[in-house]
Amino acid sequence: MDGIRDTARQRLRDTIVDAARAQAVAVGWDGVRMGGVARAAGVSRQTVYNEFANKAGLAEALARREVDRFVADVRAVLRRHGDDVRAGAYAAIAHTLTEAAGNPLIKAILTSARGGSDALLPYLTTRAELVLDEATGALLEWAGHRLPEADPAALAFAADAVVRLVVSHIVLPQAPPDRTAQHLTNLALHLLSATTPPGGHDVTGGRARRAAPPTS
Repeated sequence: MDGIRDTARQRLRDTIVDAARAQAVAVGWDGVRMGGVARAAGVSRQTVYNEFANKAGLAEALARREVDRFVADVRAVLRRHGDDVRAGAYAAIAHTLTEAAGNPLIKAILTSARGGSDALLPYLTTRAELVLDEATGALLEWAGHRLPEADPAALAFAADAVVRLVVSHIVLPQAPPDRTAQHLTNLALHLLSATTPPGGHDVTGGRARRAAPPTS
């Protein structure tokens, strides 16, 4: 019985979040109202408050689900390229930039962030754990399997730096996604290569070259 109740409640929450997402895309997050979400979801306003407490709670649930879906897609893209680190890194970065540019929710987030006090943008930036932790974890897991000799602390820093760079180009794009992905991939490879000891495997699949000794 508990399992049935949990499933029913999750279905209810998904329906409410779906309604909130549709409204955020249509009018921007600042225009979303709890009553409007309730009507669209076919539930009472009190039910929405019971499940999410307030609009901030609903925003967090919406952002959480969007991030989970986004990161799951990135994981799938990384796995698709096996041990080819360059191809995997480029595909994941290009996918992320392209999907973000065409994602109607993210467009609504960025648009609503131009004004108002309760925009969704903080859930992608100042509340960085929603994006950075999940995306960094996916990249770190993938890179760790392909760079077993890497220093764990250095690899964690490199993964975090790559994700932060990608997110910054989502928020403030400066070039088409494919061009940006090429530049970010080159930078990512440099950062990842620096995590392996001299003579270890580099991210292109060969052996990392030892640095030449200093000349007097």
